[in-house]
Amino acid sequence: MADFDAAAVPSTATIAAAESLLGIRYTNAERELMADNLLAQTELALRRRAVLLPATLAPATRFDPRLPGHVPPGEDGLRVSDDAPAMPGDDAAIAYAPVTHQGAWLRRGDLTATRLADIYLSRIAAIGPQLQCFATVTADAARARAAELDGMARRGEWLGPLHGIPHGMKDIIDTAGVETAWGAEPFQGRVPAEDAHVTALLHRAGAVMLGKTTVGALAYGDIWHGGRTRNPWNTEEGSSGSSAGSASATAAGLVGFSIGTETLGSIVAPSTRCGTTGLRPTFGRVSRRGAMALCPSLDKIGPICRGVEDTVLVLDAIRGADPLDPAQIAAPFGWDSARPAAGLRLGYIEADFAEGHEMDRAALQAAGELGMELVPLTRPDLPYDALMSVLFAEAAASFEALTLSDRDDSLTWQEKEAWPNAFRKARFLSAVDHVQLDRFRLMVMQVTDAMFRGVDAVIGPSQVGPMLVITNFTGHPCLCLPTGLQRAHTRGPLSLARARLDLGEEKAGPLHAVPHTVCLWSGLFNEAPALTAGRALERRFGYAARRPPVG
Repeated sequence: MADFDAAAVPSTATIAAAESLLGIRYTNAERELMADNLLAQTELALRRRAVLLPATLAPATRFDPRLPGHVPPGEDGLRVSDDAPAMPGDDAAIAYAPVTHQGAWLRRGDLTATRLADIYLSRIAAIGPQLQCFATVTADAARARAAELDGMARRGEWLGPLHGIPHGMKDIIDTAGVETAWGAEPFQGRVPAEDAHVTALLHRAGAVMLGKTTVGALAYGDIWHGGRTRNPWNTEEGSSGSSAGSASATAAGLVGFSIGTETLGSIVAPSTRCGTTGLRPTFGRVSRRGAMALCPSLDKIGPICRGVEDTVLVLDAIRGADPLDPAQIAAPFGWDSARPAAGLRLGYIEADFAEGHEMDRAALQAAGELGMELVPLTRPDLPYDALMSVLFAEAAASFEALTLSDRDDSLTWQEKEAWPNAFRKARFLSAVDHVQLDRFRLMVMQVTDAMFRGVDAVIGPSQVGPMLVITNFTGHPCLCLPTGLQRAHTRGPLSLARARLDLGEEKAGPLHAVPHTVCLWSGLFNEAPALTAGRALERRFGYAARRPPVG
């Protein structure tokens, strides 16, 4: 970054040049009038930049997805199926089994936490390097924790349904004494002293952390300081991001489940690429304290699993009140596996399905055949992708120090759509436009609320239409569900700049069998209808029984 002359009054030509970047036009007289004032305005900005803002410092303003009068629905309480079959003798079959089955085998004494951890650690050692899905493996700590949990089990002490279940933690979530480098070169060697709230809750629930799963640098994409995380269905392509390692490791049977985060597609995109079941909870449902802050009004933490019921168990373990996260919202969470999907009112946007894949339309048809009432919806024609400027502004603010110090040059990914360039461009966003975008965001919240009022959930393609952008900015939850395999060429990286889930242009070469997903959205703090519909579709399509070539 070149030196800036803080004493130079901008010329009218300089102001005119800046106007073109902001889409405005002034007269020369107006430019002359504002020149001195612009210098003073810049000086104020420079004085503020001299104050180091800690990464943990939240904005004074807080996003709340609830419109006036909103009352969180339902009550606390889970009822999950307990029909686990006999435990198989094959280690791989145990590794790929759903958490609900693993938990039942642990409680019956058919399996120990130590054996389960060893199964996964052996698989990580054999398969992990090919996928580059772990930044750090904490084998010794995992075995010690598993042995501790086995001792508790022998005494009849159970910490809950995740007791003894191994998992991977996305490497932007703090783990005391274990490097949490955010996937980025400037933060290698960063070792937090305390656990994130989510880390502590999972430990309290009896889950066994096997290590830190890779994350695209600063929570974007699948390129991290150690390489590029791969898709176990086709290792010629990346796993998408930014929860790259979490989805890859879960799909390849290297963990029972993993934790991901999403700002705009970082659970949905890698789940789509790798064929995992990802649950992005309602904004505010899960505390982000101790997780890297990218966009405070958008960041969310959620589970990446191999089945719908597993996401229920994990979400229940990581939710809860945290007074130290100003965006966290306490709300009940309940789900009953016995509730049938038949009778649910399932909305859909016809235009999205018309543009989508035939497998999207097959999922819609299957929902109707399962007894769900399909309700066509309309969506106002608004420039939803304009909201992307909010994301870029917040992200650039979070990592201002990297940009201004030129340490962003050390990041591996330096293309037009990569963070370094995006952060630099964001400095040219207008503060006035940002305020107007906040007002526009409220408008989008209102029209989305109206869309959800007459239905229990909404179904749509994962890769088509503006619903990914809309629901991330409104805070609505999303279940990303694999429905089968399609034939596709190797696909490129995710592009945030295109303002929707975009798994990249296909490249010439052989076709591969790769996963296809649909998304289910439901009301704020009301994940249950989407989960019920998703579980019915999951059983209908039987995708969960499939295993990728690598794994």
